Amino acid sequence: MIQNLKMALLSLGLFLLSITVRAQPPFDDNRPVTPVDYNNLDYWAAHPDKKDNADRIPGTEFLAKNNLKADVFFIHPTIYSEKDDKLPWNPNIDDLELNKKVDEGTILFQASAFNAAGRIFAPRYRQAHLRSYSTTDTASAKKAFALAYADVRNAFEHYLRYYNHGRPFIIASHSQGTTHAGPLIREFIDGKDLERKLVAAYLIGLPVPKTYFKSIRPCESAHDLNCSISWRTFKRDYLPENRPLGDSILVTNPLNWTMDTTYVSKSQNKGAVLRNFDKILPKRVDAQIHNGILWANKPRFPWSFLLRRKNYHIADINFYYGNIRENAKHRVSEFFERN
Repeated sequence: MIQNLKMALLSLGLFLLSITVRAQPPFDDNRPVTPVDYNNLDYWAAHPDKKDNADRIPGTEFLAKNNLKADVFFIHPTIYSEKDDKLPWNPNIDDLELNKKVDEGTILFQASAFNAAGRIFAPRYRQAHLRSYSTTDTASAKKAFALAYADVRNAFEHYLRYYNHGRPFIIASHSQGTTHAGPLIREFIDGKDLERKLVAAYLIGLPVPKTYFKSIRPCESAHDLNCSISWRTFKRDYLPENRPLGDSILVTNPLNWTMDTTYVSKSQNKGAVLRNFDKILPKRVDAQIHNGILWANKPRFPWSFLLRRKNYHIADINFYYGNIRENAKHRVSEFFERN
């Protein structure tokens, strides 16, 4: 009797375990994939021909875009992250709820940091689900990223064909956006004629090796052009596990725009933009490069005592919003002075 009870409990336990850790379905190769028509402005989260949140300036009205002489191609991070095993690896491009999150989140709080530098082009794309970065089903993850990149590539080609007209441009990205921005630059810009029009590439939120590009070098100052910038932000004295570290990784200090490991005080911070987009918080966040990442002391802001995490990834751009805004505008001015 006792042995039967043990077997029953074991069977029940295995059944419950199978429910809680059931495998995610693999990437569906038979799912119809239609190329996104980027002639349709609905498939741009930000575009010069529409009014969108990339045109916002904290505490003011929308930006007038008429006199901007450069462009910014912005690739947003992962928003598709719900914990639901039944979700496909890539969302539908017409997912209204997801698109709203993109527009009210990353386009408002990240892409807008570049709007003083140029017209913002930010495509909607069928981003890979967040689980693609951690799943053991690497084959499905690779296909999910490939689909996402195909959309980004398609959008960039559309931008070049119909809107660039020889204008200088910035590539800006965060997190998954950087996953796609790197290959995009390699394919279209690095060592090619288009490199001469690249003001700078702000590849934020993921590790980028200093030697990732053949021709495009890391930016070494606030004035360099045709170069790349990157950082990942963590709490001071914390070294993340299972993440690339070391001097081979490109890290730019967004408070002085060098790769120097010297500590830079928060007094040099032009302003963070956090939960309240219309409230600029100056002199709140410091920065220092250490071992392939950017260290920052825990900033003080309303309700900051609730901030327990040591990975500040979500605020890579927001912590240094004012400095990014100023620097991107300055590099564009430098470009026109030299050309």
